[in-house]
Amino acid sequence: MADSLHPAATHHLPSFITAPGETDVLMVIMAIVLMAAVLGFGILFLRLHTLPERIAHRTHKLQFEIVAVLGLIALFTHMHIFWIAGLLLALVDFPDFGGMLSRMAGSLERLAGIKPGEGADEDPEAAEPVGGAKKTDGVPERPRAPATSEANLKELDHA
Repeated sequence: MADSLHPAATHHLPSFITAPGETDVLMVIMAIVLMAAVLGFGILFLRLHTLPERIAHRTHKLQFEIVAVLGLIALFTHMHIFWIAGLLLALVDFPDFGGMLSRMAGSLERLAGIKPGEGADEDPEAAEPVGGAKKTDGVPERPRAPATSEANLKELDHA
């Protein structure tokens, strides 16, 4: 190695300097570390980027599709406001109005004597008005109160 040294070089070279024509071990190690760091940073970025979608999916949110679309928009447009909006939507728990309204509709259908799910199939013009009111000249008549007998009044007094 002393033969190939430049005359201006010092005679006490550090161990990471290689002789001409030999493999630079430090450069190979640093190339592997750089590739691992880029791959690790990419995985960390994508995991962080899909955080709102994973939160919405794990908690079975109704707005999961909206959160997923906002995440894709944020990924391709590089506008972070879409990611923040997706994260807020994933964290907010909206009440299930649809389930509550369908249960109410089912209960009302049972009270009206209609089979569940068949209340919306009727023609609203042909259906009889609620409460048994009849139309005369476009003005519905007021339904009358049911007649009460003395036996019914006695039952009500004892209750």
